[in-house]
Amino acid sequence: MNDVALIPEYKQKRWSSAGLTPLQEQIFNWTAALLIVAMIAGWTVSIIDSYQTAAVAVTGEPLARKSPSTRVASALLDPRARSTVFLDEAALKYFDPLRGYSGKLKAAFRLPGDPLSEVGTDPQLRAEFREGGTAIPSPELTAPSRPGIYNIHIQLNQARKAIDDLSLVNLVPSSEKRQGRIGSYMLGSWPWEEGGTPRSQAYAPPRGFIKVTPENRDTYVSEHFQLKDFLTKDQPNVWPKYLLLEPKTLDKLELIIQDLKEQGYDVRHVTIMSGFRTPRYNHSGGNTEGRANLSRHMYGDAADFFVDNDQDGWTDDINGDGKVDLKDAEIMAAAAERVERKYPALVGGIGIYKACCGHGPFVHVDVRGIRARWRY
Repeated sequence: MNDVALIPEYKQKRWSSAGLTPLQEQIFNWTAALLIVAMIAGWTVSIIDSYQTAAVAVTGEPLARKSPSTRVASALLDPRARSTVFLDEAALKYFDPLRGYSGKLKAAFRLPGDPLSEVGTDPQLRAEFREGGTAIPSPELTAPSRPGIYNIHIQLNQARKAIDDLSLVNLVPSSEKRQGRIGSYMLGSWPWEEGGTPRSQAYAPPRGFIKVTPENRDTYVSEHFQLKDFLTKDQPNVWPKYLLLEPKTLDKLELIIQDLKEQGYDVRHVTIMSGFRTPRYNHSGGNTEGRANLSRHMYGDAADFFVDNDQDGWTDDINGDGKVDLKDAEIMAAAAERVERKYPALVGGIGIYKACCGHGPFVHVDVRGIRARWRY
């Protein structure tokens, strides 16, 4: 038997078919690798330059120019980069719950000195409230001492973040009320205000009021509603006015609109026929049909509403049957029912009202905490 030398099979390299020699292939590979590294470095420098430009806009402080290699190395260690990420997380944690189940609320209502967030604070965070050109620092994340409507900023080290589409509405304490009024605006008195024990906490006298002026009445408190939508319909020439408004009611209204749209109904505008009613007005003003001495309207957590896309002050033909009647109100009430089933924390009253006395059919909703149903 002849001995046969075993020669390893030559494996063709992937570039051989292109006519490259081994040396040419090695040069090509190194060139391609260097190009890739250069592209990555360029992208990195661009990202860091964008970050530095944003940092100047936030802090107002110019940043010293550094070499690309120094900037690439230091960006990952820069505490301001970590601060920006932390502020984004803090905004979600502390402020998104204030937007309600709907995510549509645009205002948080607080008394002076109250915590800004309901989930506590972080000792590293600072807040600043801005009203016009005035900036009020708040190291403890508590509401400022002066009533008003403020933009909210939070800060960590040199990083700062504005809380978009969310205002702080700082209330006037109820202790400012004298003989049933604040200034020239008549409010009246709430049951148990002079003493005694309310039947439940839901009927406790109010702790504070929103001060509404001609300048701030157009403030959006949710996606579809403004402060002026909920004002008592009396004393038209008296300013400022004072208002109670429960965020849960706003949330419930926004969820009803969302539900109606999901059911295929066209809803672009909702009119609040009656929002807050002062005790004085509730007992004597306007049409008193269906009003109670303990009306939820006096506590700012009720609203009578109807779909009014053309904003003519009359209920729309929601179901498209050519008539505006109780069937249209029943569609709105059914949406409120579905919202309560999905969000039990918003349970309350739902009332259906027929057309009467200069208005079309409408629906009452509130968030009193217990289920109540009626029809007029």
